[in-house]
Amino acid sequence: ELYKWRVYMRKESKDVEFKERITKSYLKTVSAYANYKNGKIIFGINDEGEAIGLEKVVENKLNIENTINDTIKPKPEYTLDVEKIEGKSCIVLNVKKGDFPPYYYNGKAYKRNDTSTIEVDIVELNRLILQGSNLDYEAIEIENEKLEFKFLEKKMKEVVGIKELNLDILKTLNLYENKKFNIAAELFADNNNRKFSGIDIVVLGENIAEKNRNRILFRKNIEKKSILEQYFEVISIFERGYEYEEIEGAECIKKEKISKEAFKESVASAIVHRLWDIKANIKIVMSNDKIEIISPGSLPSGMSEDEYMRGYTSTLTNPIIANIFYQLRIIEKFGIGIKKIKYEYRENIVKPSFETHKNSIRITLPIIKTVLSNLVNREVKVFEILKKYEKLSRKEIEYLSGYSKSKVIRSVNSLIEKSIAEQV
Repeated sequence: ELYKWRVYMRKESKDVEFKERITKSYLKTVSAYANYKNGKIIFGINDEGEAIGLEKVVENKLNIENTINDTIKPKPEYTLDVEKIEGKSCIVLNVKKGDFPPYYYNGKAYKRNDTSTIEVDIVELNRLILQGSNLDYEAIEIENEKLEFKFLEKKMKEVVGIKELNLDILKTLNLYENKKFNIAAELFADNNNRKFSGIDIVVLGENIAEKNRNRILFRKNIEKKSILEQYFEVISIFERGYEYEEIEGAECIKKEKISKEAFKESVASAIVHRLWDIKANIKIVMSNDKIEIISPGSLPSGMSEDEYMRGYTSTLTNPIIANIFYQLRIIEKFGIGIKKIKYEYRENIVKPSFETHKNSIRITLPIIKTVLSNLVNREVKVFEILKKYEKLSRKEIEYLSGYSKSKVIRSVNSLIEKSIAEQV
């Protein structure tokens, strides 16, 4: 049990904080956990994870309870327990994510930034206020009564089979309520001329070796039109640059340099999941060997990076937009975007990559390379093993392949040099 505890408590994390002593700084973290995600604060543990213990734990426990109730508004949901850790008396405070954010400490709302706690900015504060009102940004009502939806109507006729896009259908799509349109409606409207950011596309040519930079062959900023029209315009640019035909026998076969389905899913995901209250474009960088799609904003509240990488994207940032994209069969099913992109590259040597940053999410789609003719037999066998298990130690590869240590090292190093495998 002690070993398990030390492994678990090895270091602080986004949802675990240590406090050697009881000072009021922990109240900021209480605000952060109540605003965003369940978390734990343990009093009597130092920064190295060693149990120091506390004196007068019953009195201190009561003081913590009274302080939280007096200073965090509204009152968060939490539990306080006294636990023996390595023989020392510690206080464990578990804070639950609240249903009525923002939760303020001294008039300010906080969030976790890795293992530290910081004050939220005005944009995030507004989002918390909307969450507390059970309202998404896209659902905020607007005063504009002269919105037109010709492009949306055209696609609804083609895919869904409606006769016309009337107010009843707009209500069903949650774009019109209480005799008012909302921000989602404005984003789908043809005359989308509010200062919403659009999509910035850059097509790069060959690298200019002497200056170590790329030539820009084409650049286009797509904005002030329906996000639906923006999506299809981007797909059209992709088709011109990455689709080609090859003659095989008597047939002309259409092929792709980069998976079209993976690209469509990536662009749709960027539009559906982006934060529309951030003044930043979706950026798409197209080059000979890859396409990068950079979407503004971070992961949805409460979602970990591991959950995102595994494709567990059940949390919708913009459910109204997502539903319309689903109705038009642009996205197949909620929450499977990452899984679908990975599936499209299941036979490819080089896989797509996914990066999450504080203010952006980047998806990189490499060109299709499925031919293993440039690999020798031992490399092919190691590649097939890695393709199945994704991440293995050298000893595990030895066991699965039956190869010697030196043969595995040569094979793995060769795959790394060819950018097929990565050492982490």
